[in-house]
Amino acid sequence: MNGLSIHALVRKVDLFTLKLFLTAIEEGQIGRAAAREHIAPSAATKRIQDLEDLAGLKLFDRNPKGVVPSAAGEVFARHIRMVLANLDEMRREIGEFTDGIRGHVGISAPRLLIMQFLGKEIGDFTRRFPLVNVELQEDSNANSVRAVAAGDVDLAVFVASNDLACDTIDSVECRTDRLVAVMPKDHALSDRADLSLEELLELDLVGTGPNTTMMIDLRRAARRIGLDLQPKYNVNSVEAARSLVRAGLGVTVQPECMLLLEDCDQLATVPLSGDWARRSHCIGTLRGRVLSAAAKALFDQLMERPPALRDLDALDGDAQLSATSGTTPPGVTARDDSAR
Repeated sequence: MNGLSIHALVRKVDLFTLKLFLTAIEEGQIGRAAAREHIAPSAATKRIQDLEDLAGLKLFDRNPKGVVPSAAGEVFARHIRMVLANLDEMRREIGEFTDGIRGHVGISAPRLLIMQFLGKEIGDFTRRFPLVNVELQEDSNANSVRAVAAGDVDLAVFVASNDLACDTIDSVECRTDRLVAVMPKDHALSDRADLSLEELLELDLVGTGPNTTMMIDLRRAARRIGLDLQPKYNVNSVEAARSLVRAGLGVTVQPECMLLLEDCDQLATVPLSGDWARRSHCIGTLRGRVLSAAAKALFDQLMERPPALRDLDALDGDAQLSATSGTTPPGVTARDDSAR
């Protein structure tokens, strides 16, 4: 706009005048805008005229019925709305600090990560911040990434994969773990320090859903060495897979530290060798979106776990039972949108 400088705008225009300008657009008449903003019509007219003089352009086109924004006025209004929206966001975030962090956090993650650590983390978080409502959405790995990319949730926790590349989100690693072979304790290979992929594929394998990130990575790793992944049995969960292993029907693959206390007498885990078996757990946020104080607090908690524990991702027995009990911590709204 010709003649409109930031210096003049800051020194000569107050926020009330900017709000009055938007109200006049909504009402279509300066008189009605004045009544809505509890100001005399003459004072409202003077404020609008001063704003136009400062801009050096007519911001309204006048007609017998009232006013409509000019082309320049439309541009001016668009930027004013952004300024006022940012101020309202600032007010809300500052209010969270002065009143105690409160609000809503949406987070999406696949079932395995909820079972491994996220359920416990959210439970700890809601006890630290009882005024925050956490909406937990259980979904597939890929759908969790899509949810944060679409702005439907604040955070996504997912297992990194080449298939999940998305240039609209920022992601950071918060934990790592390794895939292991789960087998009966009396299995001939149960005392091995590790197991190669070739050795694994020679066994009767119990698969856990062909479209899960874990099975996709396993299938891709097998193709790289010229082998096919052909599970003898296919089920939809690690719990069902372990039940078949307990029955002596084969060996399954799962993330480490997922063995339950009741399984320890019957089942053993053997780490799988190779970089393909390393899993990176990431937190994703929408690029350019400023996290609320509540979402930032949860993000920070997930990142503050000591590195040694992050790498081992070790849960004690009580935590494992809690994470797999199916209970929802207070203050948490759980949704199951998983597509399996």
